[in-house]
Amino acid sequence: MRSVELCAGAGGQALGLERAGFEHDALVEIDPHACQTLRMNRPFWDVREGDLRNFVGKSFAGVELLAGGVPCPPFSVAGKQLGKDDERDLFPEALRLVDEIRPQAVMLENVRGFLDAVFVDYRQSLKKKLTKLGYVADWRLLNASHFGVPQLRPRVVIVAVKQDIADKFEWPEERHHNPPTVGRVLGDLMAARGWPGARAWAERADEIAPTIVGGSKKHGGPDLGPTRARAAWATLGVNGKTLAEEAPEKDYVGMPRLTIRMVARLQGFPDDWQFYGRKTHAYRQVGNAFPPPVAEAVGRQVAIAIQSKRIYAVA
Repeated sequence: MRSVELCAGAGGQALGLERAGFEHDALVEIDPHACQTLRMNRPFWDVREGDLRNFVGKSFAGVELLAGGVPCPPFSVAGKQLGKDDERDLFPEALRLVDEIRPQAVMLENVRGFLDAVFVDYRQSLKKKLTKLGYVADWRLLNASHFGVPQLRPRVVIVAVKQDIADKFEWPEERHHNPPTVGRVLGDLMAARGWPGARAWAERADEIAPTIVGGSKKHGGPDLGPTRARAAWATLGVNGKTLAEEAPEKDYVGMPRLTIRMVARLQGFPDDWQFYGRKTHAYRQVGNAFPPPVAEAVGRQVAIAIQSKRIYAVA
């Protein structure tokens, strides 16, 4: 099964969908650092660097899946929630590409704020337009922690499938047991340079992580978020004011900081996934990513629906 990925970022969704059985024909991303990350990890991917508004999808007509994570600021409670009046709203571009490509399925993710009451008309308009294009659309708030990701990270996932396979799509089953704690997930990384306090730290960090915030181009640096977020991290024994280049040394005293690799692991990225750029650029990519395990879980269900049509055709 083939796909086209919009606003691919550092590849969280693309990696999850790859695991679910999709091969990416093209990945569109405007940020040059994220594009380098994609090329560095998957040299064979066709990465299209540039504004999504300039991407034409007609040559990809017939791919099975159109996926992506259109910008969140128009719907984020951390912003002004301007929705369609925000110049960063790219849902119209996604709809244009649905029309040009006509995939079997569409999968888009966004922030929890998308479900706020203020956007009820926006959501209904989106569903109506997808219906007109021949799709049955639905959305659900999924928490990454219900898919094994050690982080409190709710995200809205929108799935639209062609009408003839609509009854074949089912949302993935969420786990009812807690994911591993921050201490369990990061203990080995904290101890990597011989810090004797790593074991005690891991025992203290006995909860899942707060939501990792990546920030935007205008706001947000290499830190773990605003004051309230940093306070939450402090209860886990983490200094959230900045990120560290490396794990604590043998003689380290104090509250440790996280590294990019540690944050990436909390997002569900494998340790061999590299991020291009210095701390600010790398952390922004990690913090804004869609956790691969969640993308994989939804992607597998989308794949089942798509493949049901193939099986029916063969039969």
